[in-house]
Amino acid sequence: MRSWWRDRFLRMGEKSEEKEKRERQFIENGSKLLEKLIVSCNGKPIPLRSFFAKELRQATNNYDNHYGMFWFKGSLDGQIVIVRRFPGSKFWADSTINDLVISAQMSAHSNVLKPIGYCLETANPILVYACDTSGFLSDRVYVSHVTKRQHQPMVWESRLKIARQIAHAISYLHTAFQRPVIHMGIHMTNVMLDEHDVPKLSQFCNSVSIPDGETDVEADGNYLYSRFQTPEIKATGKASEKTDVYYFGKLLLELLTGEDSYNITRLTIDKKSSLIAYMHNHAQVYCINEVVDPTILAAEGGASLEPQLQAFLQLALTCAEEDPQRRPTMVDVTKELRRIESFLP
Repeated sequence: MRSWWRDRFLRMGEKSEEKEKRERQFIENGSKLLEKLIVSCNGKPIPLRSFFAKELRQATNNYDNHYGMFWFKGSLDGQIVIVRRFPGSKFWADSTINDLVISAQMSAHSNVLKPIGYCLETANPILVYACDTSGFLSDRVYVSHVTKRQHQPMVWESRLKIARQIAHAISYLHTAFQRPVIHMGIHMTNVMLDEHDVPKLSQFCNSVSIPDGETDVEADGNYLYSRFQTPEIKATGKASEKTDVYYFGKLLLELLTGEDSYNITRLTIDKKSSLIAYMHNHAQVYCINEVVDPTILAAEGGASLEPQLQAFLQLALTCAEEDPQRRPTMVDVTKELRRIESFLP
């Protein structure tokens, strides 16, 4: 009997400690979130719902329904949602809050993954988004290294439309706020597609505002050692709006060729070279039909699309110029994509 009471007392103590821990995390994360919201949103309210950790565990079947790395699909109040949960300690806490604040400000844009709430009871806040997704853009464009095929090949008209919509979202990020915001993570894996193949830009973890009176900002330390760094980050450690343009140029090349920039499967390429370097060096050597994704040509024929494909390639290479000053703005990129799209055969 004494043992039973002792064990029960200990379990009650453990529950009490766990509750206190959740409360501490809620207060700590909540204060960070409130501070960022006040600074970035000028005190304007953003309608976001606070969830309990227990609710999200139930919604995702205890995080069993993996949708991607750190992404989980679930259902809340009859609505399909995507939950983003990082494991472990507080390593991701600040970047997660940064993601929530910026994506919340961007939520009015139809091509941004819209947050509907968060949970602050865990070391790393958990974010909840409203989206019934069909997959990541990378799944529809890259060739699987297992099956050597794309999951569901995407026609050229869809790729062009998606490029224009993503460009518009980045343009909005650069121009809609008092201080321009750099995304710092324009990659295929950071774009989701909804059930109608409408792209949703996500992952604002490393996004940063350019200080007043400045044209650039110190790049996050992670980027100084990243394979994704741009020439200017490598040379100066600083990023600007033109940094996003460079990343977007890489994404355009991937949409055109169907290749992962750093894991080439089809094109003949020096393993030490990136897709951007390869295309800059060989674009004038090869016919456009030799570099474009074969599934595009198979579906629609190369001859009628050639002027569009050439214009698209030229825009991608201009965005990915080594000198940032020679790159266009995202506003001009969006206009050019709209022009290219207008002469679909």
